[in-house]
Amino acid sequence: MDRWDDIAARAADGLTRFKARHGKGVMAAAAAALGGFGVLAFAVAPMAPDAARLPLSVVSEDVATLDVAPQLEALAGHTLDLSFSEVLRGGAALDTVLRRLGVTDPSATATLRKDTALRRAVEAGGPRIVQSRVDERGRLLQMVVRMPAAKREQASTHFTRLTVRAVDGRWLTHVETVPLESQVRLASGTIRSSLFAATDEARIPDAVATQMAEIFAVDIDFHRELRKDDHFSVVYEGLTADGEPVPWNQGAGRVLAAEFVNAGKLHQAIWFENAGRGAYYDPSGRSRKRAFLASPMEFSRVTSGFAMRMHPILQRMRAHLGVDYAAPTGTPVRAIGDGTVEFAGWQNGYGNVVQMRHDKERTTLYAHLSRIDVRKGQKIEQGQHVGAVGATGWATGPHLHFEFRIGGVHQDPLKLAKAAESVPLDPAARPRFVEFARVAQGKLDLAETLGNRATFE
Repeated sequence: MDRWDDIAARAADGLTRFKARHGKGVMAAAAAALGGFGVLAFAVAPMAPDAARLPLSVVSEDVATLDVAPQLEALAGHTLDLSFSEVLRGGAALDTVLRRLGVTDPSATATLRKDTALRRAVEAGGPRIVQSRVDERGRLLQMVVRMPAAKREQASTHFTRLTVRAVDGRWLTHVETVPLESQVRLASGTIRSSLFAATDEARIPDAVATQMAEIFAVDIDFHRELRKDDHFSVVYEGLTADGEPVPWNQGAGRVLAAEFVNAGKLHQAIWFENAGRGAYYDPSGRSRKRAFLASPMEFSRVTSGFAMRMHPILQRMRAHLGVDYAAPTGTPVRAIGDGTVEFAGWQNGYGNVVQMRHDKERTTLYAHLSRIDVRKGQKIEQGQHVGAVGATGWATGPHLHFEFRIGGVHQDPLKLAKAAESVPLDPAARPRFVEFARVAQGKLDLAETLGNRATFE
């Protein structure tokens, strides 16, 4: 009997026994399945050669093995270095940090306790990166602390690196200021409730969200005009110190390009540097920088606009000839345009006041300040701090009262900011900008495909 006939016979015998135990319905299904299997096996089997008839061959080859002894000797003489890294965000005792960094070296620990610079770097508050290199026994070979640059003006571009290492049996400490490195990051998101909720969902730092709100402030009121399903894409710098993402400044540098679709309207901005100065432009080369900023504070909230209102102290309807911005005491207040300080001091119900002249016709006023950071006659650039939010004078709580006047007549600051003239692009730089904008647009298009997530370029 052919072996496939034998298989079929055995299957039929099994089918008979199965039928004796189970109902006819199940039996019919099983028979159909086995019948199909039998046909399939019969059809496929002839296509494969019989393994028993295949020719056999034996291949033998001498394999030379290396002498194991030298390898073991080399391995035994190899020293193993281990690296440990941790981000500190508050004060921590040096001994505790060393233990967490894998250091079990009493001699080194006792010596490093006397290192004032190291103790200050490790135990002081503020975010910083600590890293150790130890041998297989936990003996310290090197320790590095990376933290924000000591000089405030370098905090966004540099970091301080403190290195402690053993040299000829002595522990030496070296402190240096090193430039931060940047990586281009791409991200996109969709508005469900607020800008910051959307950027949090997309794992975008708050510092980037604040920059976007500032870039598009003239076009979009992020407190009142956001719509559900508005969406954005952004290209920004991610800052690193020796390849480690920095925990200060939220690890973010400048926004390099961004686009925001609000109520179906597309707004775009590309950072472009020319002759050592940079600004944001739209893809056609129109500058987004205006003669006047949209607000004297970053991402501020208007609590009282330019209109008639019930005066909170006088309790009667009265024209409000400025705009009030809610903010905590101490929030920096900035000049909305270049100008000269005409007055800096106390002025009745306004409390602490700074008044600036921007040209022959236009002046601005900043009132209820908790402090004044400028003096009369001082030249001020757009964005420079002139004071801080407070509640001096006739104020029921901390806020900034801001006024804009043309020829001595009060104007609505919000309307004037949108109508302010823009700073044009240098015609000689246009060819370079066109190519630069093309590349930036490509990155924005790629960022848009990410969908509520961020990635490195």
